[in-house]
Amino acid sequence: MAESLVEIERQMLAGAPDKEDCECKEGMFNGLTRRNMLAGGIALGGAAFTAGQATADAPPGAFEHRVQPDPTKEQGRTILDDGGYGSRSQFENEVRWRYPTASLDSSWSMTPLASGHGVITPSGLHFERHHAGIPAIDPKTHELILHGMVDEPMRFTMDDIKRLPAVSRICFIECSGNGLTEWDEPTLKTVQGTHGLTSTSEWTGVRLSTLLEMVGLSDGAAWILAEGADAAVLTRSVPIDKAMDDAIVAYAQNGEALRAEQGYPLRLLLPGYEGNTHIKWLRRLEVSDKPFMTREETSKYTDLMPDGMARQFSLEMEAKSVITFPSGAMKLPRPGFYEITGLAWSGRGKVTKVEVSTDGGATWREAALDGPVLPKCHTRFRIPWTWTGEEAVLQSRTVDETGYVQPTLPELVDVRGLNSVYHLNAIQSWHIAQDGEVTNVHA
Repeated sequence: MAESLVEIERQMLAGAPDKEDCECKEGMFNGLTRRNMLAGGIALGGAAFTAGQATADAPPGAFEHRVQPDPTKEQGRTILDDGGYGSRSQFENEVRWRYPTASLDSSWSMTPLASGHGVITPSGLHFERHHAGIPAIDPKTHELILHGMVDEPMRFTMDDIKRLPAVSRICFIECSGNGLTEWDEPTLKTVQGTHGLTSTSEWTGVRLSTLLEMVGLSDGAAWILAEGADAAVLTRSVPIDKAMDDAIVAYAQNGEALRAEQGYPLRLLLPGYEGNTHIKWLRRLEVSDKPFMTREETSKYTDLMPDGMARQFSLEMEAKSVITFPSGAMKLPRPGFYEITGLAWSGRGKVTKVEVSTDGGATWREAALDGPVLPKCHTRFRIPWTWTGEEAVLQSRTVDETGYVQPTLPELVDVRGLNSVYHLNAIQSWHIAQDGEVTNVHA
């Protein structure tokens, strides 16, 4: 698995301009250009580009337009010439990249965190995890069944759900396998590779508690089975307390209907819980007095401890942070002033503090947090830094409102061992060489 991820990341970076010639942000980002992507024939997110298409094709999500020598001297292109939905500039080329599994139906794609601004992830760049491909579901025929230990089982159409009082919430989703290659040794080069299985969106839908109140819970009800309508029929058990707290049955993301790959027409949203529990293409909720012990919470998504016992239902994502600039595969062009920035989050509530070290954890300075700081949401942090041209190791650590402090990797391994790939929330280290090159290290 690690070798495959290393190879796809190598292909991505092979299409990037030489670090010495990087023009983006004064050479600080070793970003991909459309010209280099096309010339390299790199497969990105399932779309392949070849050199023969370079003069005609734009990056995914964009259209190729003639560049005007002087846009003040001639009319621009006409309104809605892209069909009426909108597209991004042909000069922007950020994309997700897919883990190259043998089966194209069961894989995941990574969000390009280094190129993000603020905390909201564009819907088209939100990470994905699929177990049996992406189904095409007609919302006119889709239904949600709620049954089990309830007073009155009910069947909801999409129209039924959309007539109920709606709520919107900005929160992150993170796969508990985020960073799975990095436990034992630094493996992937970029922050997209090490941390790209997390994204933040605004989600809109109906509180799950509203639906549960409509059907009425029987005495002893303690768990809910959530089931998806994809070919994997993915199922997870959810504690009833979480369902009654802040769970949402969502039908919209970032102001529009869910993307198909994000669960259209309906998904479960469990703020702060591991991504596998946010069941997409939601079709059934069954209430019970005990968990259902499904495949995804027994043989998968458990944490094998050093003594051979496994932690089960480790649902909340612990506090975590990562510096996204400067980060791996970038190169600082020269000594001088830079703004270090990154993202912090916690599945247990708000981020209260982020500290940054430029000397591998020997000393720390508190970073500024961009507001509003929301619970169970990515938080952008920033801190000024003057690089002297000497070697440096950049780290960030966050503290959440419960007082939990993000651990170092040795601290986490000392407790958890190296038998599990899930829930790696250790401090990430980026080494700055004297020539400005940034690499992933364990420090």
